[in-house]
Amino acid sequence: MYEQAVLHVADPEPFGAVKAAIEASFSSGKIAAFLKSLDRSGVRIRDFQSVLNKGLLGQATIAEYGRLGNSDQGQIREMYLASLERVAPELRQKFFKLYAYY
Repeated sequence: MYEQAVLHVADPEPFGAVKAAIEASFSSGKIAAFLKSLDRSGVRIRDFQSVLNKGLLGQATIAEYGRLGNSDQGQIREMYLASLERVAPELRQKFFKLYAYY
């Protein structure tokens, strides 16, 4: 079974802030609103940079992400993509166009 390697976080403060913003967006109480905002904005769900730049994870998250080094940014992108895949199947079906490759 695949196990993701544990990488050292170089700058824990901004990393924690960005991680918290992603976790909040994917929390059970906010995920439907987050997906709806993605749908309205026309952003591709797997395009993390566009989601970030549009402020869909919060305006402060843009600056915090910019403070991170390349390794930490890569970890954040992986965490975001992994969070996408853990969304409940009924919500994924409701927002099928977001998840579809086209």
